[in-house]
Amino acid sequence: MGTVTIGVSIAVPEPHGSLLQERRAGFGDAAAHAIPTHVTLLPPTEVDAAALPAIEAHLAEVAAAGRPFPMRLSGTGTFRPLSPVVYVQVVEGAEACTWLQKQVRDASGPVARELHFPYHPHVTVAHGIAEEAMDRAYEELAGYEAEWPCTGFALYEQGADGVWRKLREFPFGSAVVPPQAGSVERGPLPAR
Repeated sequence: MGTVTIGVSIAVPEPHGSLLQERRAGFGDAAAHAIPTHVTLLPPTEVDAAALPAIEAHLAEVAAAGRPFPMRLSGTGTFRPLSPVVYVQVVEGAEACTWLQKQVRDASGPVARELHFPYHPHVTVAHGIAEEAMDRAYEELAGYEAEWPCTGFALYEQGADGVWRKLREFPFGSAVVPPQAGSVERGPLPAR
């Protein structure tokens, strides 16, 4: 069966996803149309194709324990000079993303792995392009804002053509936010 390269991420929904993908392409990032707009939970990871059923079962367990949460993007940031990346910042939902990625990469799970850099949830809008184009991305998207209720994540596989394709979605276990101790019970998160 061989190996496959997988990733786990939270998709940035429409119309935001397409808009940021088009902007990324417009800055000259050749990979823009091969990578759906997302917040990474598991970076590209090579696995044995035979392990995919166990990985999917693990992700289903992680999703079952997850709950919807508000995601909000605002403004830009960069990892330069350490890494040639400009991104849109996750200003709400970062803690939930951090919890999810830890569960996905759990040491006892089928995709346990160390990260090259500390985890920092973000949406890449420019990667590995000319410095002037990186500066332009940073400046032009500085006022960018988007928000939505995050209700799950997905498993992706990178094809031989370099394009990332969704294999399966993993919705969170409940659309109801569980009551907190001493608080009033709430229903589902409102759509924004």
